Amino acid sequence: MRGSRWRRMAFVLVVAGAYGLVLAPVLAVVVISVFAQEIVSFPPEGFTLRWYANAWEKREFARGFVTSLQVAFAASAIGVPLGTAAALAINRGFGRMDGLRGAMNTLLLGPLAVPGVVAGTALYLFYVRAEFWIDDDIKGTTLGLVAAHVLLTIPWTVRLVSASLQGLDRSAEEAAANLGARPLTVFWRVTLPMLRPGVVAACLFSFIQSFENLELTLLLVGPGRVTLPVAMLNYLEFRVDPTLAAVATVQIVLVGALMLITDRFVKLSRVV
Repeated sequence: MRGSRWRRMAFVLVVAGAYGLVLAPVLAVVVISVFAQEIVSFPPEGFTLRWYANAWEKREFARGFVTSLQVAFAASAIGVPLGTAAALAINRGFGRMDGLRGAMNTLLLGPLAVPGVVAGTALYLFYVRAEFWIDDDIKGTTLGLVAAHVLLTIPWTVRLVSASLQGLDRSAEEAAANLGARPLTVFWRVTLPMLRPGVVAACLFSFIQSFENLELTLLLVGPGRVTLPVAMLNYLEFRVDPTLAAVATVQIVLVGALMLITDRFVKLSRVV
């Protein structure tokens, strides 16, 4: 009994240490955002909320926030349906052709393995070549940025929806088909509701990946169309103060709220 108690305590300490290691950078950003001094140093000279007011007054942050929201919503609205259809095709549409299924799965998940800077450079060169053929601007436009971010949302959707499909009980679909329901009716009335946790999780993670992306976005934005991460990087070139920590804290709160709200209706532990 005594040995079991010590093992349990050691396990709790290891888990607490792991959580502390993961959350320490997040807590550090939140604490720095209320430091009174402009140059971050320890111990702090005092605490203030003026850096949040300073971030609110910077128009580039407001414009970047709006642009990030627009791009993230558009990329999620396009990428999640396409990724869901791709996941269904991979898991249901190739029959016994395991080789083709594996090749398609690797192709669709490939963008997750490519560094963002490499992907951004490749897309920039592709846009330059495409502009030559269509005689219209693509790079530096919101449409071009949304198209690039769709490449981020599709792999996450395929991954999460595929995880839901693997644990899906097909008996309800078969029962609906045996009772005379058409394939489209079975999909809308039976399959899609059962896939709701995976689809909702895909929407959440796609939005977050698009909203906070910097490496891919940095090479594709144009004048007046910068996203919030790019605006933060531009601010860092000229000033080093807790304003960026205040903006990052707002991002942390926004993402945390989205995850809590989503988990309230759909348990993310089922698919993540």
